[in-house]
Parts: sequence; structure tokens; C-alpha cells
Amino acid sequence: MDSEALKGLVVINGTDIWTEFGAFLTEEKKGGRENLTALLTASKVKGHVAVNIREENGAKYSDELTVRNEQRNIQLLFCLVADTKDKWMDQYSRFIAFLKQGNKGWLEMTFSELHLKMKVFFVENGSFTPLTYIWKEGVHASRFKVTFCEPVPSF
Repeated sequence: MDSEALKGLVVINGTDIWTEFGAFLTEEKKGGRENLTALLTASKVKGHVAVNIREENGAKYSDELTVRNEQRNIQLLFCLVADTKDKWMDQYSRFIAFLKQGNKGWLEMTFSELHLKMKVFFVENGSFTPLTYIWKEGVHASRFKVTFCEPVPSF
């Protein structure tokens, strides 16, 4: 793994998650694009108010519909690696605490390759998959899904 290539790809609240925690975005399978899909899928729009008169066909809407976006949830898949079991345990627990705590609960996530910034908060730490045996010494890795809410969506 080219550790230099992972630097600065994902920065949260000014912290490079690779440098600080050994964390980076990954995919379930080689060639997967689930993270990209999650980041770039547009939010739903809020419903428009209609008048539904019984004696008339259909519904009536305003001549000018103002489009407003609903909040959206984004689920990202992270991988976290460390040289030792103790370092992995420390980095994993600090990373999850960092995501939950944020800056007054808020996370400003910057994805340098996409030129994308978004303001989100932690919702849940979903599925967790150990990629190595934690009870053995050596390099340890895991991957896990984290769901974030973006109240004012980028898209």
C-alpha cells in the first residue's frame, strides 16, 4: 500500500484521517464505486404542496415550483490499518470517537480528489469486518461502514 498516495485524500475537521488514524476510504470489492456513488447521489427534493379538489381532475400546483432539497444520509466504507494490535485498537477507538464527537457534533469532510466539501454529523457505525485476526500480533486491518447525515445536501 502506498501510504503517500493516501495522504490528504480525506480530511475531516482539518485532520487527515490517513496520517492521524491510518484510515482511508475503501470498497467491498476491487473496482467497486460504492463510496463515490454515496457521495455523488443527489438528495430527494421536498414535496410540493398541491390542492386536490374533488370535483376536478388531478391536482393543482403553483405556477412556480420552488425546489428545495431534503437532507440525505451518506454511508461510507472505511478501512483502518496499523502495525500492531495495540496501535490498531487505539487508532480505531480514537477514530470512532473523533467521528462521533466532531466539532460540537459537526464534521466538515473534504474529499480532495472530488473538490468536494460537506458538513455532516455521525449517525451510526454499521457493519464491521475484521480483515485480520485481532488476537495475533502483526499488522491489523478492518473495514467498517459509517453513516453520516448531511442536513443541507451538496447535491
